[in-house]
Amino acid sequence: MFVGRRSCWRQLQASFFRLLCLIPTGFPVRSVDMQRPTDNVTVRQGDTAIIRCYVDDKVSRVAWLNRSNIIFAGRDKWSLDPRVELVTKGQLEYSLRIQKVDVYDEGQYTCSIQTKELSRTSQVFLIVQVPANIYKVSEDITINEGSNVTLTCLASGRPDPMITWRLLNPSAEPLDGEEYLDISGITRTQAGRYECKASNDVASPDVKYVNVIVNYAPFIKDTKSSDPQVGRMGVLQCEASAIPKPEFKWYRDDKRLSNGQGISIQMMGSRTLLLVSNVTEEDYGNYTCVATNRLGIHNASVFLYRPGTANNISGAVAVSQSLWLLLGSLTCLLLKC
Repeated sequence: MFVGRRSCWRQLQASFFRLLCLIPTGFPVRSVDMQRPTDNVTVRQGDTAIIRCYVDDKVSRVAWLNRSNIIFAGRDKWSLDPRVELVTKGQLEYSLRIQKVDVYDEGQYTCSIQTKELSRTSQVFLIVQVPANIYKVSEDITINEGSNVTLTCLASGRPDPMITWRLLNPSAEPLDGEEYLDISGITRTQAGRYECKASNDVASPDVKYVNVIVNYAPFIKDTKSSDPQVGRMGVLQCEASAIPKPEFKWYRDDKRLSNGQGISIQMMGSRTLLLVSNVTEEDYGNYTCVATNRLGIHNASVFLYRPGTANNISGAVAVSQSLWLLLGSLTCLLLKC
């Protein structure tokens, strides 16, 4: 029953269309404008589109069609869409206005004109553009150094958006990747905030961010020795870089040190201090700073020097290194390497 009604409705539309004499049966139609390429009207989703059609005083019948559907016949509105209306200026303009355009409005629109002498059509293709929109992006991630990482950024839009990635470090150079950014064997220098940008020049780009934290084993990057006089306080310092935050331990020979008996250990984030109050002769010597987390361990030697001996020890190390370099050079010359 429904199919029969639908068929009757289509026949009624066609009959009404012919009744208007827009395409009368047996009338010799001359397609004056059919040799001209179809005009395009491009509009952004949500904006208002005006599809122009101009007539003269010789026109007897005129109508707007979208595909095979009649929108307006003369000034009679056939469309039930409240967003659609006619734009007329006197008798010379017969344009179509569509408010709050959406993607389903895209397609071919035909202004069909009938005069006493001929029929002609003016065709316009409405193109609806949609701003880029990122609808899926990776969550913030924490991963161990050396692992492989894939960041995802999916976007929609018309035309299809271009997706670019940047790591927001001081250089912030573009990275090789589109919807998926693959990072093989990630290093600590690749940690940070990643920017995904989707753009198609319809509107401002859509931007989303992914924070990447890279865990790595401790690395002691700085130590400071001390050369206090007997009876004064000695301060040894050790600083390490690590994620997660490192834990510190201090050793003298093989003995782990703890607070008490003139020793005070302070923890300040990625740095630790060993305070030796009222230094005695027995306190001078080599101390070991050990930094650990669940990924690894690193240690370094820190010295409590006797006053005036720090430069001598450093100088002795430098002289020793110079002698080894000289010996290596002489050996190379003798062997003609």
